[in-house]
Amino acid sequence: MNVTALAAHTPEAVRAALAAHGWESQPAWFAATGIEPLVLLIEDITETEREALVHWGTKSGADVLTGGGWALVAGASSRLAPLARYDRAPAELARLALPLGKILAARAEPLRTWAIRGAEVPLDKPIIIGIINITPDSFSDGGQLASTDAAIAHGEKLMADGCQLIDVGGESTRPGAEPVPVKEEIARVVPVIEGLRKRGVALVSIDTRKAEVARAALDAGAVVVNDVSGLRFDPALAGIVEREQAGVILMHMRGTPATMDDLAKYGHVAVEVSAELAGLAATAAERGIAPERIVVDPGFGFAKTATQNFRLLDELATIVGVGYPVAVGLSRKRFLGAATGRPVEDRDRATAVACALAWERGARIFRVHDVALTREALSLASATTSPT
Repeated sequence: MNVTALAAHTPEAVRAALAAHGWESQPAWFAATGIEPLVLLIEDITETEREALVHWGTKSGADVLTGGGWALVAGASSRLAPLARYDRAPAELARLALPLGKILAARAEPLRTWAIRGAEVPLDKPIIIGIINITPDSFSDGGQLASTDAAIAHGEKLMADGCQLIDVGGESTRPGAEPVPVKEEIARVVPVIEGLRKRGVALVSIDTRKAEVARAALDAGAVVVNDVSGLRFDPALAGIVEREQAGVILMHMRGTPATMDDLAKYGHVAVEVSAELAGLAATAAERGIAPERIVVDPGFGFAKTATQNFRLLDELATIVGVGYPVAVGLSRKRFLGAATGRPVEDRDRATAVACALAWERGARIFRVHDVALTREALSLASATTSPT
């Protein structure tokens, strides 16, 4: 008899074992995700629901830890799955069925593509977004692209280095940054977007919080709106995204760039950020934006301390559990410097490592300054998670 402890951090180990013993690919994958461990934090429950969970856990073999108004439930996904079915779950736990069903569906069948304006972006491999900041005061590269021609040339280099999209921004969102007038922001970004499109760059994103800027950028050829406010800053922006059928990245941030550092107060950062992102996505859907066009971004460095950023990176799977593709903007952030001691201009290696860690935890879209280094790191990380 041979007994082997398989790697528990990835369903690939179980899938590979089943495939080696004759299982076909799809059944092996479903079985692997079915026995993958799942831990649920359930909050705002009644005493009746709490008691029903304890009783159900005793009968089913799942682990249940509870307190006043909350419960932690842990077990294999397949063991917890009956709670997502109205016909199999205890009647007292009917409220759990819908949210748990969404979590299980996202784990078993994650979205394979991201719908953007005029195209679909496959998510089976890492998607890298190269950054062009046309600003005098961005935290790491402000003032480096002093002309439209320089910005366009930099975009061509980023594409040659291996990115799939270019993100053009004309307003700094570093901590303490002041807003840029709409006309000035448009004057910064539109000529660059037009120039990139003329040079054959098909997929361009506009990094803005403002509806008028987004409209001008989309008219110039942008296909994605990347909004650090998650569509909260300008109420008109959601309507433009919906009407133009653009892709949208909803980022988590509290307050504004000028106030966000004072709002980095969390009991459990990953849980609170995931709940707030779920609310942003639900609001976007209510405003007519199709779910397949939505990507969520946990907002590393925005209203978060260094310690909170590290916890958020480690627990990124909680953000993936919201059910939308996850983008991360880790590039050259302060918390990377806190770990490495490197100044902002020397954090690209740390960025590449952080992106690889984020890929392993479920992120699929990566916004970076140094595309070549990140592409190399993600090529290695994604190779370890691709079935052979």
